[in-house]
Amino acid sequence: MLAHSSYSKIDYLTIGHFSKDLLSDGGYLLGGTAAYTAQTAHALGLRVGILTSFPADELDSLNLPSEIQIVNIPTDVATTFDNIETPSGRKQRIHAQATQIDFDQIPVEWQKTPIIHLGPVAQEMPSQLPTWIAPSLLGLTPQGWMRSWKTDGNISPSKWSEMEASLNQAGAVVLSVEDVQHDEELIEEMYLSSRTLAITEGADGARLYWNGDQRRFRAPSVNLVDSTGAGDIFAAAFFTRLYQTRDPWEAARFGVCLASQSVTRRGIDSIPTKEEIQTCQMEVL
Repeated sequence: MLAHSSYSKIDYLTIGHFSKDLLSDGGYLLGGTAAYTAQTAHALGLRVGILTSFPADELDSLNLPSEIQIVNIPTDVATTFDNIETPSGRKQRIHAQATQIDFDQIPVEWQKTPIIHLGPVAQEMPSQLPTWIAPSLLGLTPQGWMRSWKTDGNISPSKWSEMEASLNQAGAVVLSVEDVQHDEELIEEMYLSSRTLAITEGADGARLYWNGDQRRFRAPSVNLVDSTGAGDIFAAAFFTRLYQTRDPWEAARFGVCLASQSVTRRGIDSIPTKEEIQTCQMEVL
């Protein structure tokens, strides 16, 4: 564990790799759950920290809000993906992977952060926190533990070996129907091991499993521009509202409201605005 640091206390810690999503022109878009959730939590008024691994000389180019604190594990390369559209849907290939994340790198001041969010993109961290880290709410978005790849880099779904134990430890879990290949039996299995489980369904909104009940939250009809990051925005809004209200139904409603607005803009510009946050907070179930 880090013995000394100069970090100040935060409300929301998101852990996971920033990623590069390659473009056909040779450039890239910033990706990764950590990038979207950190900026969403910041927009919601929280003090935010990130534990990640990304080339240090490129961090400034990401233009993250200066108030967000970052612990960056040294790496020569960023986790890099190529998204390929095929007749049978989008295929992903991983070209490079940044340094593995070690929970010992969490500053002492952050070890009891109220909300800790584990958001892997490529198996870059364990799926259970050590006992000396004690958040009020541990949130998981397990996509990155449910994918694997071989030497050619082509990504395919894989079994999450520590699923039950990890779900038991978490206070809330968010994943999409695509993450589980629309496998309803797997969703049922995950629900039985989870305190609170939210399944996002794109334009159909989300469904929430809690306390032996299930409810659906329909998304409003909007002009779809880019759905990238919408699931991460939902997750950050859901975890934040759940911590604040202790009401999973309200948290799901709020998450769907903000995520639905996010798809009307492209990329990182989809982060919620003050006006959208105020509107979604004022709505009721």
